[in-house]
Amino acid sequence: MSAEKLCEVIVEGMQDNKAEDIVVIDLREVESAVTDFFVIGSGQSTTQVDGIADAIVRSTRKTLKEKPWHQEGKNSSQWVLLDYVNVVVHIFHKDVREYYELEDLWADGKKREIENL
Repeated sequence: MSAEKLCEVIVEGMQDNKAEDIVVIDLREVESAVTDFFVIGSGQSTTQVDGIADAIVRSTRKTLKEKPWHQEGKNSSQWVLLDYVNVVVHIFHKDVREYYELEDLWADGKKREIENL
């Protein structure tokens, strides 16, 4: 299964739960990158962040028979990380995302912004 297809299914799962400001960053040409892609999105509340994460896990399992190798942040739902090895998903509470500015840290990657639905 390709990392690009995984990104598509992840983005769809985010959109199904009204994630905002979704960005896909292609890191394959960045020498120090730990993965091929980052998919980043935001939620307005911890409940929404948690719901977005659950929707991604459900949709990747149902569509691609894939599940995250590792998950972090589900306790507080301020920043949930889903690690699919070749694709790492970051779901932020809106305020937390602004604080960490993850997109700026990986500015060398090719950034593709997904329109809010």
